[in-house]
Amino acid sequence: MRKVIPIAEQSTDGSSSYLYASMPKIYPRAVHGVFARWRWLGVFLTQLVFYGLPWLEWGQRQAVLFDLQTRRFYIFGLVLYPQDFIYLTAMLIIAALSLFLFTAVAGRLWCGYACPQTVYSEIFMWIERKVEGDRGARMHLDESDFSLEKLVKKTYKHILWLGFSVWTGFTFVGYFTPIHSLGMAFLETHMGSWEVFWVFFYGFATYGNAGFMREQVCKYMCPYARFQSAMFDHDTLIVTYDSERGEPRGARSRQVAISETGLGSCVDCSLCVQVCPTGIDIRNGLQYECIGCGACADVCDGVMDKMGYDKGLVRYTTQNALLNHWDSSAMLKRVFRPRVWVYTGILWTLIIALGLSLWMRTPMKVDVLRDRGTLARMTQDGHLENVFRLQIMNATEISQLLQIEVRGAPGLTLTAGATVEVLPAQSRWAVVDVSLPYDALPAGSHKIWFDIRNADGTVNITEASVFVVPR
Repeated sequence: MRKVIPIAEQSTDGSSSYLYASMPKIYPRAVHGVFARWRWLGVFLTQLVFYGLPWLEWGQRQAVLFDLQTRRFYIFGLVLYPQDFIYLTAMLIIAALSLFLFTAVAGRLWCGYACPQTVYSEIFMWIERKVEGDRGARMHLDESDFSLEKLVKKTYKHILWLGFSVWTGFTFVGYFTPIHSLGMAFLETHMGSWEVFWVFFYGFATYGNAGFMREQVCKYMCPYARFQSAMFDHDTLIVTYDSERGEPRGARSRQVAISETGLGSCVDCSLCVQVCPTGIDIRNGLQYECIGCGACADVCDGVMDKMGYDKGLVRYTTQNALLNHWDSSAMLKRVFRPRVWVYTGILWTLIIALGLSLWMRTPMKVDVLRDRGTLARMTQDGHLENVFRLQIMNATEISQLLQIEVRGAPGLTLTAGATVEVLPAQSRWAVVDVSLPYDALPAGSHKIWFDIRNADGTVNITEASVFVVPR
């Protein structure tokens, strides 16, 4: 058992009151069923993406790479620059709205099936069961005196946990440093100091959160558990105990008909508590600690099967459906209520807008800056010249040979820098000299335009600037 010493506060009358109670260690029992299969499907899919994506090749490079050193982000065929931060903002908004939508429909669906804390806790508990056994065996091992068997099992478990954690940290860093070169550097012990730090920091966080803290993260550290109630209403699907059918609860023989016992369907076996990863009793009603994983529904259905009772004593339903005894059809009509359709409409609008924006995105970016060191100067042939610096970013993966032209005033010409080549997925500065006859324009700032084109017409960019004529 986990020992937690409560802090006592002395009152004025000499009695002591405790600020918090001692919490026993939670030993979740293994469970099988429909929701357990969905949960493991979520584990498999999320980890297949996380661990597999860095090894996926796209042409001659890593398919997904956030190269912070060169400040370029590669996502399959896309090459993004820090100036494309708007796309990241849009994706974060879409993710937030998706979370709101899923919560409005089915409560903490994300927490129960796809949250990294849930996923890694499931993996770590699976390793723990394989090494130490199921709930009863683990409890007995922890309560037993020190022995060679206990030492070997505990050591073996932690070695597996640590190995998996370091692999997780290595994969995380592989999204920011090319994973093939990172792997060679790791094997040769030549990794950079920051790479070493993040591999072990992320690995340590995985080891601590999934191996030790587990439900404490969900109950006390995760902010989602605190504000989820603002997104729930009586038509939100949640894991619910049917107290009308289950009470009064009590043990009974399977050979006795339920009508003869005077009891409800709940046999008070406490298995729903034993399988809960956060250690709550679902029979006490909706609680913020519930992550909606459905483990209690799976184990309860198994008990109902053994007793010969109908399944669904603990199930996904809504509070209105439970109160009004609605069937599934009537319940789902209320689940997909106006708020859900509004969330869905906004979400699809943003997804379509983001997709169209990426599809119509110009593959080249140009920023024009005046050379502040030389505002204007006279040339030997009597022309007035301004110097401009163009930052050209190539968001394609082929070299681009660009022609630069200038317009906006009679006699305006480029005297240097009319042609520039930008390598694939690179950016460079091009210095261009723009001149015009001395008396062509009055003193002041005059707007001009730079036209940047390539030979095949796939790049056609216009950027404005000003030409300065001194007084």
